[in-house]
Amino acid sequence: MGKNLSADPCELQDRGRYRRKVHRCLDTLARMLTDGSFSFPRKNIGLEVEFNLVDAELRPSMTNTTVLEALDDPSFTTELGQHNLELNVPPRPLAGDSALQLEDDLRAYLDAAGRKADESGASLAMIGILPTLRHEHFDQKWLTNNARYSLLNDRIFAARGERTVLSMEGAPLPGRQPERLRSYSESILPEAACTSVQLHLQVAPEEFAAHWNAAQALAGVQIAVGANSPFLLGKTLWHETRIPLFLQATDTRPEELKNQGVRPRVWFGERWITSIFDLFEENVRYFPGLLPETDREDPIEALDSGQAPKLTELRMHNGTVWRWNRPVYDVVDGLPHLRVENRVLPSGPTVIDMVANAAFFYGAQRALAEADRPVWTQMSFQAAEENMYAGARRGFDAQLYWPGIGWIPPDELVLRVLLPLAHEGLRRSDVSDEARERYLGVIEQRCLTRRTGSAWQREYVLRAEERGAERETALNRMLSRYLELSATGTPVHTWSLEA
Repeated sequence: MGKNLSADPCELQDRGRYRRKVHRCLDTLARMLTDGSFSFPRKNIGLEVEFNLVDAELRPSMTNTTVLEALDDPSFTTELGQHNLELNVPPRPLAGDSALQLEDDLRAYLDAAGRKADESGASLAMIGILPTLRHEHFDQKWLTNNARYSLLNDRIFAARGERTVLSMEGAPLPGRQPERLRSYSESILPEAACTSVQLHLQVAPEEFAAHWNAAQALAGVQIAVGANSPFLLGKTLWHETRIPLFLQATDTRPEELKNQGVRPRVWFGERWITSIFDLFEENVRYFPGLLPETDREDPIEALDSGQAPKLTELRMHNGTVWRWNRPVYDVVDGLPHLRVENRVLPSGPTVIDMVANAAFFYGAQRALAEADRPVWTQMSFQAAEENMYAGARRGFDAQLYWPGIGWIPPDELVLRVLLPLAHEGLRRSDVSDEARERYLGVIEQRCLTRRTGSAWQREYVLRAEERGAERETALNRMLSRYLELSATGTPVHTWSLEA
């Protein structure tokens, strides 16, 4: 795992072996899709939450291994940075009161993590980007002590051959000029600044393309109404700064390759699809392996013997192409299945906000996927991508394109079009009326008040600065108040801006 990336003949052999194995995995997947090899008893959902650990001064607390050992719970795992942890909530069906139980379970998991963090002198912060991060927190020494993270860091920098450039211009605070960030990093730790919520939906192979296309069409509005990452390295940037930051932090392309149109590994994609195979095939065709490890399984032999092949190399490769909506192949209890992994949303601000974001996504996704005239037959793929970047940059102030309407603000699009669709999609999924009204009611009120986590953070900092606070002081005060309000569990649209 830790060997040098020079012109080592073993390394060259490893890459050739890995490429051949990935293609064999791809052939196996194609056969499985043709033969109907997938088990699909019901649509299970899953959820991952990444969060930060902060110390008494609200700076990153590099204690994730200590907290993880104290938790002793396989639902929690490390992430890239030593101030990050990830929670993987056990999968469950969407129907009935499952969302209500998900909210209870999430709160219980996070309360337990909070208690163990407190014993280590740290606290949990569920926020898209920790606003107290400084450049020194991107030093490679703060990578989590895991050989895979170090190797991934080395591979990305070897491919790029130069430092990471962080360059973006923000959406200005009211009455202010836009702020610009220009910074460098010699590690991939800026990626660890991005803490997100990942939503999983298990789907049948024949339904995958419709659900993935629907998720792509929803990405822009999802981000606009769920934004929670407006500050980075002291600058006011995008409402959801995670989007450009993740792209830049993991970019393997030097400027020359960008100029040639080589695709980034953090990728929206470039076309609507007709099969999940399209996505895996694109990943193999366009992106070289970053972690060229192989196992001994011959996937075709495993399939011929009646086993579910692990497709280890294909899954490893897929995990190093960070699509905003990622295809997932997995094997659970010996049965293979497929999932859509939605990766656009930030962590926080509260448990109920995150569950509301999930309910809105699952409901609207199903309604769009089952529509008589799919939305992706009425709009270009480029329009969907532009919506994502517009929603990330400007939040509720964005103008999004939607077929039959034209350009429309995200709050109006949700209230007029997507919220009714989300209600219908959750009804078709047999979600209880109580759960449906509770969580979609949160989305409705968020749109009526036009207050996301990002909007609240920006306004709080603006007010603090207008009262004379310097930016660093304003960010610290804001984060302190944010954590107090987050701990109450009340949704962000109800938060006060008073200190």
